[in-house]
Amino acid sequence: MKRFTTIALVALIALAALIVPVSAVEATVEVRSEVFNGTDFADILNNVTVGNIVINTTNFAGFWYDIDDNLKSEELTILNNSAYVSGNAIQEGGLWYNASIVQANYTGDFAAEADVTGSDNTTFPLIGLFAEKYVPTDDADASELVKLLLDTDDKYTLRTGSALELAGGYELTAKQIDVEGDKVWMELSKDGEFVEDEVIDVTGGEATWDYDVDVGDQDDVIVFRVLITDVFQGQVDSLAVVEGLWLLDYENILEIETSDEFGELEVDAVSNVIAMFNSGTLTLSVDKDIDLAEGMKLVTADDANDDLRFALVKEYTDAGTYEVRGSVAEGNGLHTWTPSNFAGFWYDIDDNTGSESLNITVSGTTVADEGGLWYNTTIVQTDYEADFAAEADVTGSANTTFPIIGLFAQEYVATDDADASELVKLLLDTDDKYTLRTGSALELAGGYELTAKQIDVEGDKVWMELSKDGEFVEDEVIDVTGGEATWDYDVDVGDQDDVIVFRVLITDVFQGQVDSLAVVEGLWLLDYENILEIETSDEFGELEVDAVSSTISMFNSGTITLSADKEIDLAEGMMLKTADNSTVRFYPFVERTIGEEMVVDDSGVGEEVTEEMPAEEEVTEEVPSEEEVTEEMPAEEEEEEPAEETAEEESPGFEAVFAVAGLLAVAYLVRRN
Repeated sequence: MKRFTTIALVALIALAALIVPVSAVEATVEVRSEVFNGTDFADILNNVTVGNIVINTTNFAGFWYDIDDNLKSEELTILNNSAYVSGNAIQEGGLWYNASIVQANYTGDFAAEADVTGSDNTTFPLIGLFAEKYVPTDDADASELVKLLLDTDDKYTLRTGSALELAGGYELTAKQIDVEGDKVWMELSKDGEFVEDEVIDVTGGEATWDYDVDVGDQDDVIVFRVLITDVFQGQVDSLAVVEGLWLLDYENILEIETSDEFGELEVDAVSNVIAMFNSGTLTLSVDKDIDLAEGMKLVTADDANDDLRFALVKEYTDAGTYEVRGSVAEGNGLHTWTPSNFAGFWYDIDDNTGSESLNITVSGTTVADEGGLWYNTTIVQTDYEADFAAEADVTGSANTTFPIIGLFAQEYVATDDADASELVKLLLDTDDKYTLRTGSALELAGGYELTAKQIDVEGDKVWMELSKDGEFVEDEVIDVTGGEATWDYDVDVGDQDDVIVFRVLITDVFQGQVDSLAVVEGLWLLDYENILEIETSDEFGELEVDAVSSTISMFNSGTITLSADKEIDLAEGMMLKTADNSTVRFYPFVERTIGEEMVVDDSGVGEEVTEEMPAEEEVTEEVPSEEEVTEEMPAEEEEEEPAEETAEEESPGFEAVFAVAGLLAVAYLVRRN
């Protein structure tokens, strides 16, 4: 029987490997610094005003910044010294990265920490490291760090038995509520395992629960704080209100010592400041990503003249919402943002082209009057990422470019090269390489999928199908006899006929020992079913359209007050954030999200809770916790779409069941023999 079980498991694992979906949907957020541009380092350094090339919170939104107290931690410097930089190269010791500990305010209004007096009950030590937020276990020593997972004063209402999902696999659960005694029994868990619990008395109106443990060489380090502001009984549920959360990834300690290496950087010294330098030569040749450390990299342009153009980029891959901000403005006068100082705006580093600009005139110290804000965006021709074949019936350079326009920090494509009145969102533009098995689907953005239906290896042809939300859109037999081929799908969009909305570059087809495969090395896709029409006098949030041609111009149709501690929605997710004080300090920003945000899991709502409320002084209970394709290859000249039933036959699920049954049957016969 053991042999049968083993064979069955192997069969199931093999099947699972075959049906893992392939995805071309982007799951990263990149934040870019100011762009430095010149023929070489000497040329760039000759034009900087501060002597060295300095990247800090002023010109790089990736570094941590507290707008309220104007706090910053990180800085990267490239020295203006011919001994360290020459041509396109940074010699050893020519690049320095420093990160300093600062005292930051908690976002939540937590009660005073136990046994702490003075201002320390409202602050904690924070250090930015490689554009991530860490907390030192010692206020003046950065040698032991833990990541800051959560610092928020957002409001959450928890039903008894419901779990609030936090970062890092942690959850906060309102176990029970004693309404008469104004108490709530809270539990902190991680990955379903009990961590700690506490009965919190909110008789005084609100209360803070601090959970502390020994971390590294430090004793009694507070690693979790929660602020409970109210408990009450509704008609059905007992509820607890949370208005402050702070959490550290205290089980994972980052220890830093002199001579430690992080990617291309080596630690020179550690105290309340971490100082690092490049331990080897960094050559910034064209079209190159140089990984410095922990997702922070130098990116260079694919410049046709081999000039040096580069920026510092931080790439985020973890699920969460990331703020991409522009440079910080302060005081009266005209403040301007372009792709150079606002990483949210679209920018092509290869061609050094952008689309958007924002101008705000602050007068009267706090007010941008009507017409004091102008937002402009212009159509530009940009290159496809992939080397697609020439578009049909198009000559000249237009076969390698398309009309793009940034709008509220999103990428759109104009249906007319010189008219921005009809726009569709750009969903995908990539030259990444994907290998598709016959019958397998490549998941694209917007619910679209690309499937390699069948491959005629002898004829170097592949039958491809584009679908959306499981519904057939179009298919094509693509002949790659010449080595590669482009399939363009065009439709009528708005007032324009035959607009190309999807492009795919097939570079090879071949037969392996088991599978027939097609290689894709270029994808371009528009959200062509959703047309954004723009006319004069249209309103987008606080902005009104003044004119539309190849450029869209908008202005604020009402007064915008830059009062303290405010997030002002300008339009379509583009916002302004102001400091929490009397200083007129603000910046524009957009948010980018990977995965899902923190949510309350209400799966326990309505279930009867039977545990007894424990006494406050004795809380001791721990809670235990690819399928066979049978359709005929259509003739290349046939343009009829396959029957709708044929597309539906490929719905996943039933084939997997039959395949599992077949594999188990084979395993059984092997065992009998």
